[in-house]
Amino acid sequence: MNDDRDPDVRTFREAMRDVRRLRNTVDKAPTMPKPPARARFTRADQAEVLKESLLPPGDEVALSTGDELNFRRPHIPEAVLLKLRRGQYAVDAEIDLHGMTGAQAKDALREFVSEAVQRRLSCVRIIHGKGRGSGPRGPVLKNVVNQWLQRIDHILAFGSARRVDGGSGAVYVLLRVK
Repeated sequence: MNDDRDPDVRTFREAMRDVRRLRNTVDKAPTMPKPPARARFTRADQAEVLKESLLPPGDEVALSTGDELNFRRPHIPEAVLLKLRRGQYAVDAEIDLHGMTGAQAKDALREFVSEAVQRRLSCVRIIHGKGRGSGPRGPVLKNVVNQWLQRIDHILAFGSARRVDGGSGAVYVLLRVK
């Protein structure tokens, strides 16, 4: 069938006589290399370390707010505890006690410290949380960690972590290496 006899088709073709087909514009966009990934937590850690390094030595304000845990054996100098609290010891291992009962936390802690001593680790981090979910009882795991660590002979000192490492919800622990 010839469409030229249909007046609508003739009118359409006449209207489109000077129209030219567009070039195919569905080309692929040029591939640009992706920017390198940036570790935002590393930058935050570095900024926090820089901020803490500018504090005067023996900053009593940071150590006396009441929420932090501090303990050292009598033969361990105060400067060692301060260095520990500032995160200046490399953390060799960590354990997170969140969601455990007091009894479960004691067992996990006993096993963790025992293994750390056997592996001759010098500094570990224990994450116990801040006790916000404990209600009126107060921070259960934090109290378990505080009391139990003081009874272990292999523990030389412990203190609350820097804010970027958990703040008053975690402790750095310095172990006796034989």
